[in-house]
Amino acid sequence: MRKVVLLATAAVTAVLAVLPMTTASAATVDVLTISKVGGTNVAVGAILKANLKTGTKATFFSPGTRMGVSCKQATVTDKVTANPAKPGTAGESLTAQTFTKCTTNIAGATGVKSVKVLSLPYTTALSDAAGFPITVTKPGGALKTTIVVNSTLGAITCTYKDAKLSGSASNTGSVNAFTNQVFKLSSGSAACLAKGSFSATFGPLQDTSVTGNPAVFVN
Repeated sequence: MRKVVLLATAAVTAVLAVLPMTTASAATVDVLTISKVGGTNVAVGAILKANLKTGTKATFFSPGTRMGVSCKQATVTDKVTANPAKPGTAGESLTAQTFTKCTTNIAGATGVKSVKVLSLPYTTALSDAAGFPITVTKPGGALKTTIVVNSTLGAITCTYKDAKLSGSASNTGSVNAFTNQVFKLSSGSAACLAKGSFSATFGPLQDTSVTGNPAVFVN
């Protein structure tokens, strides 16, 4: 009987020794969390969405000037493809991006017909390194945007492309910001800007897969 009691005690001790490790594992904080820094981990497959930060515009100007196109409304939609434990890099698939309520001050243009992002989805990498850098790419291709402006001579279509888009995230307002990212004209008439400098701040970025659409934070 004594031998049985000792064996049972040893078994309980072994289980208790494992439990702290299991608890620590469950408490792992991933690169992206919801509601707060160190909050609940964002699930792979989650759908993240954001509009333009209140009071800002998305702009596509000739570099060094304020001539071009500006939009009062824009949205981004991403699907989380990877969210490893920090430190690390989260992966997202940019599945949709829209620009509306756009105006232009380009000479000869009478308005903006459309601004469309082409060849989606794009691949987004968000690192929790200093500055929370963001890189957007199109594996095997290029990022492309077509801007169609109306003029007295008819619609003018301008398509721009770049190899990547670089930006940064911030936990203040849960925003993703892109500043002066230069795209080059790949097709279009002489009336098109030769280059376009893109700037926009999206936020708050929210996890729409969770009730209440909580904000997303970087750890």
